Formats: sequence, C-alpha cells, structure tokens
Amino acid sequence: MSIHLTAIIKVKPEYRAAISQLLNNMVDKTKREKACLQYDLHQSISDPNIFVFHELWSDQSGLDHHNQQEYIKEFGRFAPSKLQEPVQLYLTQKV
Repeated sequence: MSIHLTAIIKVKPEYRAAISQLLNNMVDKTKREKACLQYDLHQSISDPNIFVFHELWSDQSGLDHHNQQEYIKEFGRFAPSKLQEPVQLYLTQKV
C-alpha cells in the first residue's frame, strides 16, 4: 500500500535561505530513491517562511529507508533550532 505524507516546515525568517537550500538538496537526492514516487516541495505564497512537502512512497519500508539517509539525518541535526516549531507530519491515505 502506498504511503502519502505531508510535512509542514515553518522556518525562522533569518534562516529561510539556508533551510531552503537544505530542503532543495533533499529533493534532488530523494527523487533518486527507488521507493519515492513523488517528493514535491512547495513554499507558501502568503508566508514565504512556510515550506510544505507532498510525498508519495511505494510502501512503509521505502519511507523507513528514506528516513535513514544521511541527508535526512543532516536536516534533523541542522534544522531544529532554525524552525519556528517542530515539523508537522501527516501520514494520510487517499479517499
């Protein structure tokens, strides 16, 4: 069963450029992963400090593998102090 995931990332304004670069690097590398079916990064029009990922994974094991990649771990180490709040994650299913 495919996995749909939405991640909402609210960045402190002074770190927007650095986090944006890190997120775009994640997009480039993640799209090469076998289990990645979709990995789209969006930025809010009304608040440029809000980034939203729309992700689609072939299965849970693929998502688990993704979360163990060094570039994802790098985000986990680098970003928390630069965010307005913890990343909001929503695992969903299509209805």
